[in-house]
Amino acid sequence: MCGIVGYIGDKQASHVLLEGLSKLEYRGYDSAGIAVRDGDSPAEVVKTMGKIKNLVEKTDNGNAIKGTCGIGHTRWATHGAPSRVNAHPHVSGNCSNSGSGVVESEVVGVHNGIIENYQELKVKLERHGYQFYSQTDTEVLIKLVDYYYKKYKVGPIDALAKTIVRVRGSYALAVMFKDCPGKIYVARKDSPMIIGVNDREVFLASDVPAILNYTRNVYYIGNLEMAELSAGSAVFYNLDGDTIEKDLTEIKWDAEAAQKGGYEHFMMKEIHEQPTVVSDTLHKYVDEKGTINLSEVGLTVEEIKNFSEVYFVACGSAWHVGVQAKYVFEDLAKIPVRVELASEFRYSKAVVNKDALVVIISQSGETADSLAALRIAKERGIKTLAIVNVVGSSIAREADHVMYTVAGPEISVATTKAYSCQLMCAYLLALEFGHDRGNLESYSSYMEELFTIPDKIEKVLEDKERIQWFAAKYANATDVFFIGRGIDYSICLEGSLKMKEISYIHSEAYAAGELKHGTISLIEDGTLVIGVLTQSDLYEKTLSNMMECKSRGAYLMGITAYGKYDMEDSVNFSVYVPKVDEHFAGSLAIIPLQLLGYYISVSKGLDVDKPRNLAKSVTVE
Repeated sequence: MCGIVGYIGDKQASHVLLEGLSKLEYRGYDSAGIAVRDGDSPAEVVKTMGKIKNLVEKTDNGNAIKGTCGIGHTRWATHGAPSRVNAHPHVSGNCSNSGSGVVESEVVGVHNGIIENYQELKVKLERHGYQFYSQTDTEVLIKLVDYYYKKYKVGPIDALAKTIVRVRGSYALAVMFKDCPGKIYVARKDSPMIIGVNDREVFLASDVPAILNYTRNVYYIGNLEMAELSAGSAVFYNLDGDTIEKDLTEIKWDAEAAQKGGYEHFMMKEIHEQPTVVSDTLHKYVDEKGTINLSEVGLTVEEIKNFSEVYFVACGSAWHVGVQAKYVFEDLAKIPVRVELASEFRYSKAVVNKDALVVIISQSGETADSLAALRIAKERGIKTLAIVNVVGSSIAREADHVMYTVAGPEISVATTKAYSCQLMCAYLLALEFGHDRGNLESYSSYMEELFTIPDKIEKVLEDKERIQWFAAKYANATDVFFIGRGIDYSICLEGSLKMKEISYIHSEAYAAGELKHGTISLIEDGTLVIGVLTQSDLYEKTLSNMMECKSRGAYLMGITAYGKYDMEDSVNFSVYVPKVDEHFAGSLAIIPLQLLGYYISVSKGLDVDKPRNLAKSVTVE
């Protein structure tokens, strides 16, 4: 969940590090720091609390710290409160100044992830004379590297190998050794890390946007692998110390895609990119004849026919995609579907049939719980398919089959365009399953409907001023309830999460029929209740549930399709979306809810793209 950058080359390292860290701000953080070396000189460490701009100011925009080799980090607190002392980089010496300034320590390092057995390792190191200045697991990790480096008088790679076989947990680790100027050593398990190279430079980062301005050629370092980085070179090793050959991957993303492009916030830019990325995702998997082609995914017709059930396993918004996909799959493909939270599935004792398909959905492809769920499914011999946005990510590499979304880099913590692309992939899979299993005579009409969605999203966006007005009216709300039935309920789940994430307003989503089984007691004068009513066979029932709330003082907002104008007789504020086949209504009805959450957050003066306590890529449990 933190961000790592590293650089070796002929540029001022601090400038590259600060720029890279700023590109990783969306990942979430509470403090930041850099360590830079100038030739044989000891590393100079600077750490600050809060925003990257504080680090920029403290280093005089990087000019105050010289050198061409360095590492940087943004921290999202796990062990120890947010503070300058607990901020990275950490050092191996027994420092009284928290590792800031010029440090003579043998090892300086940064780390993403969690070391689960850090307490017992700390006790071991204390017995050997090590003292600790922070409350972090990372300081323990750095000092453990130092311990094995000195005890066995081995090289950095061997010291890292001896360290990582003794730690439990996850890590993306980058360290500099005092005796090895011009080099950075890295190791990885479960936390994301990429290595970018060009002729004379090497770059290290947690995510692609940090290095896009410098190179498009990257290596993906695997689990329990290490590397020695020097200017223009990366040499990879396994735990036995043997070198590993790796292929370079070219990043196709446009660097401008990670910029705001004139919008005030990334979230609004990404909301407006949805017509384009939805269209791109459709065209990736549908040929000119309107036929779905999953050859790139690797699924065969025979496999699809033989699956007995489908599990969708994910977290957060990706889980909401799974909930919606369940309704579509079961109706169109006539196959049993279960939807599981990855954090529950990984510890569940549920019996999953060997001939099931487990679909893991993750924007980053690095979500810790989803990755663990994937590995458990594979250990049980169950086929897996990943729907991910990041090429070469851990989940993409380890799944049996991969279906990539074409969302491009998504910077705002609250997902919008990646969610919409995941929905498209789910729709396409449902249609292909229905067709191949003989439960859908012709999917041509459904395909025609899918290709109308991008233009219809554009149409919804034209109504954003009305939603902005309504958002300003309800910016001071304290409680909001979202209600719907069937597919509409799954839309409500995502709409409620958007509200919580970026406006900090307490909101809940309920299946509308459940409201009177306890929750309706919370309705009082002025409570905002938002109903989603896109399913014709459930429209009247949900509207009746909304009226039950209105009779208890609720203020009603309703979202439905064009033509159902009788809703205005019942609700206080109506939003209409273009008609589409009702299986796919979620792709349109979610847009007003994304806009509502955005505009309420703006009205309250909040940090839309980087909401408090949240991170974009959740790589810890």
